[in-house]
Amino acid sequence: MTRRHYREARLPLAEQPPDLMARLVRTGRFAPYVVYENDGEWALAGGALADVRLRDRPPGDLAQVGEELAGLPVDGWRAYGWAVFELGPALAGADPAGLGTLLHLIVPAEEVRARHGEVLVRSVDPDRLDALIRLVNAGPGAEPKPPEPLVLSLEDTGNYRAAVAAALVELRAPGPLEKVILSRRVPVAADVDLVATYLAGRRANTPARSFLLDLGGIQAAGFSPETVAEVTSDGRVTTRPLAGTRARTGHPAEDARLRAELLGDPKEIHEHAISVKLALEDIAAACNDTYVSDYLTVVPRGTVQHLASTVTGRLRPGLGPWQALAALFPAVTATGIPKAPAYPLIRDLEGGPRGLYAGAVLTCDADGTLDAALVLRTVFRRGGHCWLQAGAGIVRHSTPDREHEETCEKLRGVADHLVPVRPAGRS
Repeated sequence: MTRRHYREARLPLAEQPPDLMARLVRTGRFAPYVVYENDGEWALAGGALADVRLRDRPPGDLAQVGEELAGLPVDGWRAYGWAVFELGPALAGADPAGLGTLLHLIVPAEEVRARHGEVLVRSVDPDRLDALIRLVNAGPGAEPKPPEPLVLSLEDTGNYRAAVAAALVELRAPGPLEKVILSRRVPVAADVDLVATYLAGRRANTPARSFLLDLGGIQAAGFSPETVAEVTSDGRVTTRPLAGTRARTGHPAEDARLRAELLGDPKEIHEHAISVKLALEDIAAACNDTYVSDYLTVVPRGTVQHLASTVTGRLRPGLGPWQALAALFPAVTATGIPKAPAYPLIRDLEGGPRGLYAGAVLTCDADGTLDAALVLRTVFRRGGHCWLQAGAGIVRHSTPDREHEETCEKLRGVADHLVPVRPAGRS
């Protein structure tokens, strides 16, 4: 089989990276596409030179995904895609039949990466590379003023408080369950401009990662507060659990008071400590030399502030990035402690599958580098329906009202920046 090679060109960056990504996506040239922000680099993957999916088969330790990617007849690839929350139960032994596509990756036909004032453009086709260079060099046009953001009620129109109360019955009964994360959906009736929402939300948020995608029937724009897994080419593995939350108001004195309250709240500290303990146990399934650093720091994430820690290890010989992701997925801060008994409870109390919510958007490079962002603070669209989703960690000392309030605090990080589609004929 003939191997293919990316042709590359480097260009000066003439606009802000998120604006460049949005402008390119709006051309309609890239289908499917994934935009991914990671530590100062924005990357756009467009078109599918190769497609890897995991569906209706046991995922094992995900090594098969790495093997499929390694066998692709293209050099220097980077894969982009997503994994849904239901991959977690499948990794724990649940029958994958009927769960749908658990993981979907593309190796793009075209790629644009913007970093440090420079744009790298890549394509396997020289003619398309030339066209891509012209498109990047065209620069920004006059951007019309977006419509006013949507006003969305965040009140509980379902049974979230009742679900929390039911979870508390399970948590206070004899058994292994110490924590469960329950979420709720907020439907968005209006048609949302996801590209404009991504730009507006990124300006207002302080995410660990951000993404904008249209892949496999799912569209999403998100501002991830934490990573599930970061794997370097030399085998260093990191996960950064966030657990424990207070609002950010924009008023320094009040935010400082809430920060002190967060650091002094036994319930929040307990919730964080048991989450870090499970993260250590998870990472130890694939790594040696595990340790915790930056324990109980406070990080700002848009409309909230969280207790944060960093958990690190070194991959054991013979293991790769996909085994690391399998060990850590889904994030301990989006499932429960332990994970296995939390899965059926989450499904029962939430009333259906989560899909991409609390899963991951991720990239993986040919050199073994992998980066997976936890899918929270996101607006979703699928099958003509649009929604937001947020959850809270329920422990024995939780109260339904406070957990509902926490979901509202998190939802505002996206809800306040939803941009409606501009009516036809209006500029």
